[in-house]
Formats: sequence, structure tokens, C-alpha cells
Amino acid sequence: MIEQKKSIDKEDRAVLIGLVHKLQTEIQLKEYLIELAFLAETAGATAEKDFIQKLPHPDSRTFVGKGKLEEIKQYVQTKGITLAIFDDELTGSQLINIEEALGIRAIDRSDLILDIFASRAKTAQAKVQVELAQYQYILPRLKGMWKHHERLGGGIGTRGPGETEIETDRRIVKDKISLLRKRLSEIDRQAMTQRKERGTYIRVALVGYTNVGKSTIMNILSKADVFAENKLFATLDTTTRKIVYEQTPFLLSDTVGFIRKLPHHLVESFKSTLDEVREADCLLHVVDISHPSYEDQMGVVNKTLQEIGAFDKPMLTIFNKMDLYEEKVFDPWLDDEVKQDLLQQLHTRWQTLTNNSCVFISATERRNIDELRNVILNKVKALYEERFPYLTDFY
Repeated sequence: MIEQKKSIDKEDRAVLIGLVHKLQTEIQLKEYLIELAFLAETAGATAEKDFIQKLPHPDSRTFVGKGKLEEIKQYVQTKGITLAIFDDELTGSQLINIEEALGIRAIDRSDLILDIFASRAKTAQAKVQVELAQYQYILPRLKGMWKHHERLGGGIGTRGPGETEIETDRRIVKDKISLLRKRLSEIDRQAMTQRKERGTYIRVALVGYTNVGKSTIMNILSKADVFAENKLFATLDTTTRKIVYEQTPFLLSDTVGFIRKLPHHLVESFKSTLDEVREADCLLHVVDISHPSYEDQMGVVNKTLQEIGAFDKPMLTIFNKMDLYEEKVFDPWLDDEVKQDLLQQLHTRWQTLTNNSCVFISATERRNIDELRNVILNKVKALYEERFPYLTDFY
């Protein structure tokens, strides 16, 4: 039968493994592995060492080559490593071959993200969404999971129990997926009814890469107690609050953060949560400007918004963590005039690129929050005027 999904233990010591190939440079991979280490930390494991190999494409049996696998094995055995995490998706047979070769558990980036989502899911909707994504992840890997049974038989008329068990498991998984989809459809209908009951309010949604400060900004703007923490995917469930600025009401929603290589089945399972983004009148794209790859992160978010059909909405870009940006970019000996000149160049560049629709803030230091509120208020008022040109009660 199907084994229970193994969760990551707090005592797990992990190695991270990735490939440099024609679609992924070494610089990109190193950045991805830094993020993978953060994901591992969020899940409770400790990343001890990175292993990188250059190959035209992943090895069909073990992802990395035989020599690299032996190098990883020696390190694993001498350092007491308990987990191998691969930055790209593995097939079921690759997982089995790698675990047999290394003698430890192996997971890929998608499995790691699913593990984090499973631990963070609190509401019924989030739990069903994660469970559905887990079963969708398992289904194409069942054959690899039963590889050890295939060795029990050979030749005509001697098929081992693996053949029977894998068909049984496939049916169980498919039935479970069907059941979860029905349950999720019911939850979606309830959520849609709730959204319709919100009436004619303008709806604003916070979007952005994971861990950029959306929940912190949500707390500041709404004065609500929304869970915020310096870990990836601190919250999975959409939180919506009614806000009133200068007698102008609107609804503000905090949504799940995006990330590179987000598993497709996870995006599909969280479609109902992302409906909050699709149905919003305006998006607040929060960016961690202190991150060295913040522009790449913006690209990931914009690509995801395109995929769900929400990229053409009015958008305000919020460059957050300016305090950390200045700490990283400005040397202590730099005089104030030069700093101001550099900041002005940064502001001018992004004002041009965003068509004068961006704000620079520090949520933790409450810097420029009044400006942020004013910009949001003006956008909301403009949307009300567009929607209700003959009414002034809302604005």
C-alpha cells in the first residue's frame, strides 16, 4: 500500500544538490541553492553542504553522474547526513536509485515545498489544497516507489506483487484525488459566495515573492493581527480585512507568497486561494529590495500573475526593506549627499519603469507608511470613481 509521506525532522542534516545545464547557469544555481537552504531551514532541517555538477541534462537514473553520486555518498557517510535535497524534480525511479546509493532519504524541491505547506496549512481549505497537491505529486512516482517489487518476478506469468500493488495504489490515489477535488469545489463555492457577499467594495490584494513582508504590511495597513515571520510561506491562507481611510472603505487581502519553481500541481490546487488575486481590483506588488535578486523575484511574480490571468490589473509596486537595502549597498563612510543622489537615481529608475506607480518603504521601521497609505487611498478613490461615476458615498 501507499507509504505515508515522510516529513522532515528537526534533527535532519541535509546536503543540497543541483545541476548547471544549458537552461541554468552556475550563478543562477547558487542563488537557487541559497533559497533551497532557506526552504530546508523553514521545514526544520539544517543544510550542511552544496553539491553542484555541470551536465547537459540530468542523469536519467540518478540525476547526477556516477562520480558525483559517489562523492556525495562519501560525505554523507562521514558527516552523519540524513537527508539529500535536490533542487529540481526527481522521478520515482530516480528517488529510489538515489536512496539506495546514498543510504539516506532523498527529496526534491517540490516535495520540500509541499512539506512546508503541509505544516503551515491551518484552515480546512488549505489542508485540502495541500493534500490534493501531495497526491498529484505522488501519482506519477508510484512506479518508482514499487521498483523493489518488480524484482520479485521475471518472465511471462511471473509478475511479482508489485504489479498488482501499483495498480491498486494508482486506483486509490486517483479516487482520493477525485474526492479531494470534489471537496475543494464545495469549499470554492462557499468562498465564492463569501466574496460575492462583500458587495461593491473595491478589493485590493497584496502579492509578492515569499518572505518579502506582505503580512507585516498587512498588519500596518489594517492594524490586524496577521501572522508574520522571517520564514518562507509564513501564511498560506488568504486574510481579508475591511479598511477605511478618510471615509473611503475597501477590502485588503494578504495572499500566499510566490516562489521559483513552484510546483504546477500546487498552483492548480491553490487556484481558489489565487482567485482572491484574480478578482481583485488592484494589486499591491511587495518587493524585498534588499534581496540581491529582487528583480528576478519580481519576474517570477509577474510570470505567475500572467499564468493566472491577473497581470493586467492596476498595480502599485511597494519596494520594502529599504533599511536593509541601505545597510547592504551604502558603505559607512559614504556622505549623506552621495547617498541621497544614489537613492534618487534608484527612485527615478523605478518610477519610470512602473509608470510612476511605486513607493519605497521600510515596514519594520514604519518608514514612508503615510505616503503608502495616501497612494493606496488615491488608487482606491480612482477605482470607485471609475466604477460609480455618479455616486459619491464611497469616496
